[in-house]
Amino acid sequence: MNILLVEPFLGGSHRAFIEGLREHSRHRIFTATMIGSHWKWRMSGGAVTLAEKTDAIMEDIDLVFASSMTNLPAFIALTNPRFANVPIVLYMHENQLTQPVPENEERDITYCYINYLSVLAADYVYFNSDFHKKSFLDALPGLLARFPDYQQSESIGKISAKADLLYPGLDLMAFDEAVKMRKMRPPNTRPVVVWNQRWSFDKDPGKFFRVIDKLDDAECAFDLIFAGDHHHDQSGLFEQAWKRYGSRILHYGFVENTEQYANLLQRGDFVVSTSQHEFFCTAVMEAVYCGCHPVLPRSLTYPELIPKALQEPLLHGPVFYDDETDLFRKMKKLLDGTHKRLPLATLQSINRELDWSRIITKYDRIFEYIRKDFPRRREAG
Repeated sequence: MNILLVEPFLGGSHRAFIEGLREHSRHRIFTATMIGSHWKWRMSGGAVTLAEKTDAIMEDIDLVFASSMTNLPAFIALTNPRFANVPIVLYMHENQLTQPVPENEERDITYCYINYLSVLAADYVYFNSDFHKKSFLDALPGLLARFPDYQQSESIGKISAKADLLYPGLDLMAFDEAVKMRKMRPPNTRPVVVWNQRWSFDKDPGKFFRVIDKLDDAECAFDLIFAGDHHHDQSGLFEQAWKRYGSRILHYGFVENTEQYANLLQRGDFVVSTSQHEFFCTAVMEAVYCGCHPVLPRSLTYPELIPKALQEPLLHGPVFYDDETDLFRKMKKLLDGTHKRLPLATLQSINRELDWSRIITKYDRIFEYIRKDFPRRREAG
């Protein structure tokens, strides 16, 4: 098959997703992409540039696979009639209906409505987690109710009927050499806590540091690794932490090089998330694969990503917490050795099936199924 990937925001996890798909799929992958910046402009105006980029692709396309940052109705209209008889798939990395906004900002429903129109226009819709799918569908009635009339609430059923789950692939094999190093190195003198997510408000680093400070006040021994993209609004909190924990911070700042990043993760003992929302979280899954015991909020997407057999705290150290107090209590027991970390082999088994070398078979089969199913679906209306 000839598959066209459409991505107006080629950066971060979106870039990694496209690169993994291109490298591992047995189908021919073509791309129409834009630099990953100015996300609002990409959503509102990117379709014009993306449509122009398709002019350079001479081959017949069997399937269009667009990301959730795409203004899909505009892209379809601007490329018409070229893809009129081609199945259009929308992959929901994120959405603007349930993505948190800063306290001093109001949600701009312009971008929410672009997401709504895009899932409505697509022939097939895939979400990167079941939590994401459910939260999006649950938010649609509230969005449509904001309009004075012709709210088209019955369209939610149509969207739900074509929505499905497809976890993103991960390049876990890139961390295998670092995992080998972990197996050979001696245990850390002090437990190492890793933060490798974005330094942004929606990851709630404020909660993380309140707990870390309380643990320090309780004389718990630990070192820290601060990685992740640091060009965000909460970097000041990390600067304050540097003043308090400087001698115990083993690394501070974003790491571009994959090998260096992997070597950092294998030095960790725990990875903690205090996120307000999470549709998937590649960073946490990478740290887990490298041997970091996860300590995660129970309310988000994580419970569907951790096998149920590992969710029972009587068998091992706790994985989930319910609130800030619970996080402090459980981290204290993990740090002082009352609770034991999950062994490396168990941690690696949690998400090994998401490696591109394994999950790509599912992607390719879905592409082939869609090619066969699309004429029937189109005929059925």
